[in-house]
Amino acid sequence: MNSGEGHGMQSGAVWALRPLADMSEQEFHDWQVLLEDRTGLVLNEQRRAFLQTSLSARMRELGIDDYRAYYLQVTDGLRGAVEWSTLMDRLTVQETRFFRHRPSFDLLQNYLRERCSAARSNQPLALWSVGCSSGEEPYSLAISAAEAMQGNPLVELFGVTGTDISLSALNKARDGIYAARKLEQMDIDLCERYFEQLADGRYKVVPTLASRVCCARLNVLELAKSPFSGMDVIFCQNLLIYFRRWRRREILNRLAERLAPGGLLVVGVGEVVGWQHPDLQPVADDRVLAFIRKNV
Repeated sequence: MNSGEGHGMQSGAVWALRPLADMSEQEFHDWQVLLEDRTGLVLNEQRRAFLQTSLSARMRELGIDDYRAYYLQVTDGLRGAVEWSTLMDRLTVQETRFFRHRPSFDLLQNYLRERCSAARSNQPLALWSVGCSSGEEPYSLAISAAEAMQGNPLVELFGVTGTDISLSALNKARDGIYAARKLEQMDIDLCERYFEQLADGRYKVVPTLASRVCCARLNVLELAKSPFSGMDVIFCQNLLIYFRRWRRREILNRLAERLAPGGLLVVGVGEVVGWQHPDLQPVADDRVLAFIRKNV
């Protein structure tokens, strides 16, 4: 290696560690508008540091040190669309775990058992995890369904769909491999029944359960164009908090339309206040925020 090469590597390393300059007010505003227009996500002043850190990390990878230049790149036609998808993976992947809100899953178990005991046909049940991230929620739904339907030949058929805007999160969901800490809230017998331990200490969803779960990309702003309908269960938790209040209601109205009669909609507690729908009946349980679609 000659001295010129060594100097280049050293200065490059120093540049990579140097924090980018703070965003100007105008730059932050432009990114706020772009994100909300395209995804509905609202980044307030409290999340400014998160946005700046996320953008900086990606910009360093590309060798860009100017927020405006990067903004122009992600809004530049087809080339920009590819980079936008990569950026969305950085901005939307959230930390989650199996059976994240236990009272919601207790409600689901009771609901599914009642549905199973009343079943008069082998019509398969359809469950949907909206904003499924890396798959913990849809697999939790699948485990709940499998447990509730055990031994009932009429309702052994069910399928779970997980949707998210992040392609990298969906790929993780399809892989179905998780660190041990993700399973900490699960009963040991469920872990043994639905996961196999890998040589590196991680856990993989067993094929019989994985075959029940399908993952697909969906921007919730495009729910009106989505093919989903007649869903028996819809879970939408820890997603609405990122949207404006009016848009939360709009999303919930769209989801309500996609419930089958008698279907269950479960929302994150505290994520929406005062919302109601003429076709839905609130579930009388203070621990959860859930609704049943009326049969008429």
